[in-house]
Amino acid sequence: MNRQLKSFLMMARTGDAAALALGQEISAWLTERGGAATLCEHRSDRGAAAAQPPAANGWDAVLVLGGDGTFIGVARATLGRGLPLLGLNLGRVGFLAEPAGDWERSLTALMSGAYVLSRRVSLAFDVGRQGESVCSGRAINDLVVSRGELARLIRLVVSRDGERVGAMRSDGLIISTPTGSTAYGFSAGGPLVHPQMEAICLTPVCPFLNNFRPVVLPAAGELQVLVEEQAGEVRLSVDGQRSFALEPLDLVRVRRSPDDLLLAETDGTSYFARLASKGFFTER
Repeated sequence: MNRQLKSFLMMARTGDAAALALGQEISAWLTERGGAATLCEHRSDRGAAAAQPPAANGWDAVLVLGGDGTFIGVARATLGRGLPLLGLNLGRVGFLAEPAGDWERSLTALMSGAYVLSRRVSLAFDVGRQGESVCSGRAINDLVVSRGELARLIRLVVSRDGERVGAMRSDGLIISTPTGSTAYGFSAGGPLVHPQMEAICLTPVCPFLNNFRPVVLPAAGELQVLVEEQAGEVRLSVDGQRSFALEPLDLVRVRRSPDDLLLAETDGTSYFARLASKGFFTER
């Protein structure tokens, strides 16, 4: 039996009246049962500055009221606080969250300790430019080095722990966690990787001559992606929510974050059942 969770930070999707109303309903329900909650809106900033929740205040867990985008943004902002997250889906896909309509069952499970704690790999990165770090951060799903608006290939050189892996001319490169393997990486032809694996996936985006194949690597070690040549704009995106401009000879360094993503799961749905329910596995 896991620790009973009684005090929650609830992060609601920005400007979503339904999410705020649900948060208020949950807060009243928790108070009646000896629990407590702090309800806040998650600011979905898309610039360089990450949206930050309030400072730690003795919470046991984080409840995310929204879709997968809100969940990923909150997860990235709270990474390192040691708080498990549970999402209540108010979005379209909800791959990382549980049905919002079952919130009483989910909260009852959290408060009684009847949940499964899932620990997942997350990423840490920094960008080196002329010997200095010009930006850094963390990612839950993926990091993508990609071309800008013009349809011009960029040349990237990939290394691992200083050893050259290969080079490519392509639209970009996706570096994803197992959690993020069901997102952009899968759409680009990358593999599905079980979220409990300690791995990092590399998936090229439209490589010229297809000379760099998708590969799954151990999460240990450091990946380096060198922007060797560019005919136009090159950018680094973080979980599809933050973006940085890259310059020629910038070096993107990626490693496993020292803090794993912690998920509190209560609905008992298996990984393969969830894949099937979202259309990844279908039968004719």
